[in-house]
Amino acid sequence: MTHLWEASHPYYCSEGNFYVGGTRWHEVHSAYESWADFIDDWGDADSDMNLVFRWDWKRADPDDYEDGEEFPPDRLFVYWVLQRKAILRSTECVVTEDDEPAVLAWLTERARTLIALWSPLALAAEQPSGGAR
Repeated sequence: MTHLWEASHPYYCSEGNFYVGGTRWHEVHSAYESWADFIDDWGDADSDMNLVFRWDWKRADPDDYEDGEEFPPDRLFVYWVLQRKAILRSTECVVTEDDEPAVLAWLTERARTLIALWSPLALAAEQPSGGAR
């Protein structure tokens, strides 16, 4: 298995919610300085009401930085649908390679909820297509 920071998703997802901005941005996007801070707020969030539909572990490209320039930390972006109220939102937190086992365990639990929603279609035996149609 590849590391989470090596995963390449076929398309991107925008943070927050296109329909909410300005002074209400904090309602649809939250940032955390560590995985621990993120887990304090979202770790035990009900996975049905707070459905994770995507995640991206983002690592800056060293080629985008000059020698000696400060390199930003890795960030985990999690994209949610708060199903009960039909709210699209996102979160981001600083992560380190040492956080990977905990992140993987947490995302795996959220993936089980997503898979259960689609289980009547019996997709488990199919290979991913690699992109939108």
